[in-house]
Amino acid sequence: MLVLIRHLPRDSALVRALHGEEADWGAVEHLLAAVVDHLAIGNWLFTSAHGDSEPPRPEPVPRPGDAREEETAATPSPRELAAFFGGL
Repeated sequence: MLVLIRHLPRDSALVRALHGEEADWGAVEHLLAAVVDHLAIGNWLFTSAHGDSEPPRPEPVPRPGDAREEETAATPSPRELAAFFGGL
């Protein structure tokens, strides 16, 4: 019986009851969210480097079980990054 329970599909009622929203996200969903985040950062970096004004940093795709509001580290601005890397 334990083998059957361990191999239930992600959309089963038991898995949803145990893991909640995290059960909806598999490897494919996490990889797609990472692709979207990386593309948004790449576009932001390009716009920051080639524009006159500093655009707002893009927000990452929210993931289940991710506590982003607990982050306390300040994100450096493009100007601070350029100064750190020697004006690149």
